[in-house]
Amino acid sequence: MRYAIIDVETTGGRPKESKITEIAIFIHDGEKIVDELCTLVNPEIEIPQFIVRLTGISDDMVARAPKFFEIAKRIIEITEGCIFVAHNVGFDYSMIRGEFRSLGYDYRRDQLCTVRSSRHLIPGHESYSLGKLCRALGIEAKNRHRASGDARATAELFEMLLDKSNQNLCGFIQSEIDTENLNPNIDISSIDELPEKTGVYKLYNEDNQLIYIGKSKNIKKRVDQHLKNYKANKNGEMRKDICRAEFILTGSELIALLLESKLIKKHKPKYNRMLRTSRFSHGLFKYIDQNGYICLHIKNLSKSLEIPLTAFSSASEGHQFLLALNDKYELCQKLNGLYKSNNSCFRFQTKECRGACIKQESAESYNDRVQIALNKMEFSNDNFIILDKGRTKTEKSIVWIENGSYFGYGYIPFNLWKTNSSQWSSFIDRHTEDKDDRAIISLFLRKNPECTIRIL
Repeated sequence: MRYAIIDVETTGGRPKESKITEIAIFIHDGEKIVDELCTLVNPEIEIPQFIVRLTGISDDMVARAPKFFEIAKRIIEITEGCIFVAHNVGFDYSMIRGEFRSLGYDYRRDQLCTVRSSRHLIPGHESYSLGKLCRALGIEAKNRHRASGDARATAELFEMLLDKSNQNLCGFIQSEIDTENLNPNIDISSIDELPEKTGVYKLYNEDNQLIYIGKSKNIKKRVDQHLKNYKANKNGEMRKDICRAEFILTGSELIALLLESKLIKKHKPKYNRMLRTSRFSHGLFKYIDQNGYICLHIKNLSKSLEIPLTAFSSASEGHQFLLALNDKYELCQKLNGLYKSNNSCFRFQTKECRGACIKQESAESYNDRVQIALNKMEFSNDNFIILDKGRTKTEKSIVWIENGSYFGYGYIPFNLWKTNSSQWSSFIDRHTEDKDDRAIISLFLRKNPECTIRIL
């Protein structure tokens, strides 16, 4: 296997708005460097002064350097059949793809990120920036912020990672989308430009019909997975139908879940119906038995019109949760339908149940403990706000619960974070709660006990 270890210097930090000023490529055969290409590049635009101070590359230096189109063929040839390797590969790869795109060429290579692989193979470092990591590992990094110096340092780091992985880095290679197996009318640029951020994505076919809605913490990565899925028949059918993608950033995973649920119900896309009928199949419910004890049980949501205390993707997941709840709060397996008996439950025999199953513990005492457990997932009459990440660093997301019901979500600007939260309602996009909303919020609170809550 051959690797192209690459670094580029640019006119800025945003691939869409920047041009390459220098490129270095070292071809590695798994044992040593066997070929290289290092050159300044005329970006055909002015280099900002702060970039000149950072890299030392000025307009005068690149004035007589080749323009990108003049070295494009050589880049294609030297990297043919290679894995594209870089430290924070997304940036360098996006820059080079962008330059080729401006020439009308679709440049694609499988990629390997030395940041990601270092975190797994060399854990425990305070920073994984190239400079700090090299210093920590004793790699001499000469000519920092110049393409040749940074690429050579990355090559030494890469060799160290090869050794750590016993010459097997296959698990860290990100395969590229094979465009030959996609719909011929796909707008691949709309896929390439998807953000690696949290939100909801919408996929359309060649007739501009919405065919699938999903959510992800990394929108681009998730859509790429749809386009690379060759195994599952239904996913394979969808992959061939996809022609365009849109997205809505949410910042918060909880808001992404709520928005996804709302949009699926509204639009009923073809493949959402085919791939799943509901995010949740079972729920946790409670009732009071004839002796006054609160009993918990797992039930299929399709057989109940009630709103569950929390929901699960399967009956097995629900039963595992209920077993854990029994252990933590010393509840009765018999009352919660986990142990069938005409007498005491098994846990009473092992002294892990206080005897509610045979009325040895009073209903009042037992119910107090059940309610403590339920308070962790119920918000029957509560008024509170769940704060989370915003779409940008200048805002926070909020999910509003009022009188125990989902009220809506919104985003609060930075300058209002510390104001009275009762004034934030004007920022809320209001929604009418449904069964799935409550289940989604309850599940989020259950799985994220450290999330930030503000009581109203």
